[in-house]
Amino acid sequence: MTKIKVGVVGYGTIGKRVADAVRLQEDMELVGITGNTYNFRMEVANDKGIKIFTVADDADFKANNITPAGKMQDLLNAVDIIVDCTPKKIGRANKEKYYIPNKLKAIFQGGEKPDVGEASFVAQCNYKEALNKDYVRVVSCNTTGLSRTLHALEEKFGINSVTATMIRRGADPGDIHHGPINAVVPVLELPSHHGPDVKTVLKDLEIFTTAVSGSFTLMHFHTLVCEMKKKVDVKAVIEVFNNTPRVRVVRNAEKVRSTAEIMELAKDLQRGRGDMPEICIWEEAVGAHGKKLFYMQAIHQESDVVPENIDCIRAMMGFEDVEKSMEMTNKSLGIK
Repeated sequence: MTKIKVGVVGYGTIGKRVADAVRLQEDMELVGITGNTYNFRMEVANDKGIKIFTVADDADFKANNITPAGKMQDLLNAVDIIVDCTPKKIGRANKEKYYIPNKLKAIFQGGEKPDVGEASFVAQCNYKEALNKDYVRVVSCNTTGLSRTLHALEEKFGINSVTATMIRRGADPGDIHHGPINAVVPVLELPSHHGPDVKTVLKDLEIFTTAVSGSFTLMHFHTLVCEMKKKVDVKAVIEVFNNTPRVRVVRNAEKVRSTAEIMELAKDLQRGRGDMPEICIWEEAVGAHGKKLFYMQAIHQESDVVPENIDCIRAMMGFEDVEKSMEMTNKSLGIK
């Protein structure tokens, strides 16, 4: 088997997870990652035997006993595709500076505007749109979560419209620079960007979103109201969610009553880094009134886009079987 040679540019919250996920794929080879400055993440990558290609001066790496494998251009010369996991706006700059001149395929993350790529991507929703493309954006953690569950409902029952509120974590657990510490901060823009972003994937869905940020770090939380095309049975909806890839139904009966307990569950499942890539929906929080369906879901912002990046690699390299790709990815990552 000729393996897909993958490079990861940016080794932060998402990049380090994507790099580890690539290493678990039988049909992929992680050629290396980029390092901008020396830090503990670079130490961990080096300990794992991951090749590090420096973006700038490598003196700081060598001073800390890390010998880089080369410069970023050396990485670009050795790969079939790049997964760019840099902060927003940097990915677009990298496209112009590096990927286009090198005629290199690249995946971008949800912080970039949709027009950075030829398609926005969620595997189970629009895999075929990314087939053989050169530039694709994997949408944000919140958009991924909304798209997964709403696509399942639309396919099974049909949806007239959706209103949803994002209650966003204030910062990632390891982030010491953001907040709020003691406040709720509303997004003073209606709709919030999440609804329009969902429409880059589910183009015909009528959706309106609002958002706030709160003083917690573990997960994002969504409340959704769907105006369905017909009355739906709650049990039938739960069955759909139970049978939807990368969605997990949790229950109060299991004493999973909060995002904290979801993350504790992920640790007990012995997930890498204690991640929960599935979108978690509380069974007891699924309800219906007439044609209106209500449900609540939790999004692990650090990991739910990781399997999407893996499937996007395959799609862009011409692998046509979405179900097989998702099956391979899920099995390798130990997720539903």
